[in-house]
Amino acid sequence: MPTERLSMRLIRDVLRLKHAQRLSERAIAASLGLGKGTVGAYLGRARKAGLTWPLPETLTDDDLELLLFPAAPSVPDHERPVPDWSVVDRELRRPGVTRALLWEEYRAAHPLGFGYAWFCEHYEAWKGRVRPTMRQTHVAGEKVFVDFAGDTAELIDAETGEVQAVKLFVAAMGASNYTYAEAVASEGLEDWIGAHVRMFAFLGGVPKVVVPDNLKSAVFKADRFDPGLNRTYAEMAGHYGTAVLPARPYRPRDKAKVEVAVQVAQRWILARLRNRRFFSLAELNAAIRQLVDELNMRVMRGYGASRADLFATLDRPNLQPLPPEPYMFARWKRARIAPDYHVEVDSCWYSVPFGLIRQEVDVRICGGTVEIFHKGQRVASHARSSGRRSHVTVPEHMPSAHRRYAEWTPARMLAQAAKLGPSVAAFCEVVMADRPHPEQGFRTCLGVLALARSFGPARLDAACRRGLSIRARSVASIRSILQSGLDRAFLEEEAGQLPLQHPNIRGQGYYH
Repeated sequence: MPTERLSMRLIRDVLRLKHAQRLSERAIAASLGLGKGTVGAYLGRARKAGLTWPLPETLTDDDLELLLFPAAPSVPDHERPVPDWSVVDRELRRPGVTRALLWEEYRAAHPLGFGYAWFCEHYEAWKGRVRPTMRQTHVAGEKVFVDFAGDTAELIDAETGEVQAVKLFVAAMGASNYTYAEAVASEGLEDWIGAHVRMFAFLGGVPKVVVPDNLKSAVFKADRFDPGLNRTYAEMAGHYGTAVLPARPYRPRDKAKVEVAVQVAQRWILARLRNRRFFSLAELNAAIRQLVDELNMRVMRGYGASRADLFATLDRPNLQPLPPEPYMFARWKRARIAPDYHVEVDSCWYSVPFGLIRQEVDVRICGGTVEIFHKGQRVASHARSSGRRSHVTVPEHMPSAHRRYAEWTPARMLAQAAKLGPSVAAFCEVVMADRPHPEQGFRTCLGVLALARSFGPARLDAACRRGLSIRARSVASIRSILQSGLDRAFLEEEAGQLPLQHPNIRGQGYYH
């Protein structure tokens, strides 16, 4: 844009100091607080206009301005034609096209045409008249602007008659204003991602950049210089090979394109549907799609073309191709591995290799699959559990001792104990019966069975018999009996004596 003109009072002072005081241009600049180049430029205009000092008393400021800045002819002749500014604006949206290039092409076609400064000044003036909200030049196929409309549409529950407000997702291409809109249930992450997937399918390609607002589904940390993108949103962008460039917080002009598109959508779509009743999102979106097509086919004033025409010639040839498969929605969460080498997802627990205990991992929940990543590498994958408060454990993830322990059942435990003696089996059964769940007594039973390696089955059976008589229930008690020799009094009992009967003893057959 050209530099703002000086007031006529300052110009009169410049002429007075030059011709009456005979000061140098440098001295004039220092005296009036102007640049030396500015003083020289205005003195040059005065010489060109034939002005001397003193100026005629009848010369008003308006007359002086006209002499120094003669207006361009309002109706130029055929040798100085005015460019077609709509064509200039359209060409500027093509990659690599600049104003200087278009001006050079204009002067090549019209050697006596206007200068570059005039070209730029009048193009800006045309933009201000035609589209006063536009302050950016968008390259074809480069950006798509996305946002939710402030106004909502309504759905009616066919059974209850309850009215539900739904959000209107709006997208606009930067170069062509080509518009997409659809109704979604909420501004939640899954609806936000799904709207993008369907938007890319509608466009038939992928722009290089997506410009959203700072809503929580897109940005978890709104920052002017380093916004933190939602992990799922970033993954979706990577799947389509595009970049997400959020608008700066509280800077609506960064996304002025979609702000205007939202206004148009509210007036063209929501206003036209305000008296119609819809009972499903599919029915509402069918009506919205029809109005979107009509909006895109409508010829825009100042362009002489519709959004669809501009999209076909500008944006579509420069879009990146769609990937072979659309993005499938996935949630991400950050978690720390518990001491039992499981991670919690939706009230279920999924195993990871036990070496990652207390490490932080990223969990991806997609459809019926739960994937766990550590430092970018997938370390576990599970089918998603349909129950609640359940454990999904892969044996290979367990330490070897835990793996052996997991293979035990109450019936197997009693069978192993019976091989060492009837009193050992009776002691193990009592231990399991005393716990809310038999599995909670496995560790004690295994500890008791292991004592047979040090003291022999016969002594262990006698120690368990004494332990039952004194209501012992721990490995430490049986070990103490064996170490102190208190089991020897029971070794003299008859070999054929039946196992001890006790009201808490169910018997081995109970667990089959």
